[in-house]
Order: sequence, then C-alpha cells, then structure tokens
Amino acid sequence: MSEPVTVVVRRRVRAGSEQTYEAGLDRLTAGATQMPGYLGAQFQKPVDAEAPYVSVFRFDSLATLEAFERSDLRSRFLAEIAPHVQSDAIWERTTGLEVWFDAPKGTVVAQPSPHRMALVLVVVVFGLVLVLNLALTPFIGQWPLALRLLITVVLQVTLMTYVIMPRVTRLLARWIFPSTKTAH
Repeated sequence: MSEPVTVVVRRRVRAGSEQTYEAGLDRLTAGATQMPGYLGAQFQKPVDAEAPYVSVFRFDSLATLEAFERSDLRSRFLAEIAPHVQSDAIWERTTGLEVWFDAPKGTVVAQPSPHRMALVLVVVVFGLVLVLNLALTPFIGQWPLALRLLITVVLQVTLMTYVIMPRVTRLLARWIFPSTKTAH
C-alpha cells in the first residue's frame, strides 16, 4: 500500500545567490508539475541570514517521490544550484498519519483545509461506524457496552490508519490541501 509523502528540505544559500536559487526552484517546481504523482510544493525564504530556505514537496506515494529524486529535472537543478549553496540539504520525509496532525510551531508544511478535512472525516467516520456496528452486532451485540465499544474503536482506528485514510488522502489530496504556493 502506498501513502502520500511530504518531503521538507532545508538548504542554506550563499549570500548574493538568493535570486539564482529562487529562479532554480521556480523551474524545478514548474517541471515537477508535469510529473505523475506530484501534489504540490511550498517554499519559505529564510527569516534571517543564518536561516535556511525551506522547501516542502508533496507526492502521492513513495514511488513517485523516488522517481522525482532520480529524475533529470532534479539532477539539473542540483547541478545548477551547487555553486550557490553553502552545504548539503537536510531532507525529512513524512508519510501516513503525520499529515493529519499539526506540525510544531514554525514548521512550514502545508496543512489541509480544516473545513474540508472535517467534512471528509465526518463522512468516513460515520460510514465506518455504521458499517462496523451493522456487521458486528450479530456477533457481539449482547456483550457489555464498554467491550463492544473497545472492539469497534480498535477496528475503526486500525482500518482508518492502514486502509481507508491513505486511500482517501491520495484520492482527495488536491481538494483537501491548498493549491501550490511559493513564498519567496
């Protein structure tokens, strides 16, 4: 099973090379929009001279991220910016449920639209609880309420984590997440 992947890249740019680096990011992003599985990107300029640029890329699966990482587009970008950066980039990948939780304050990761996310979760949770209750009542309907509830919650959380939400997220990612924006 494949889940959406978010990559956060932190890179320090040499003083005086900011415009060249930003133009390279623009070309990289424009090219990436043509790649299958690309869901969008955001960029944040440093808040001071010592801070790094932060780039956030979203892909619908690890396989599409890896295809991007092996692409000529990315290779050309890395070769182009090499003289303009101070050191290697710091990469951080997140998959699965991390995208459902708020990142620590100051983290630049696109958050899903809260209204759209709430709507999706209400529909998914309602549907799943209804189905689980209908399916389980013949087997555990006479058990104590707390035990029935525990079994239902364990099944619901397991199904949402590993089966339902990865698929729903992939299917609705372009609708749930805000459109691609660059902040530079």
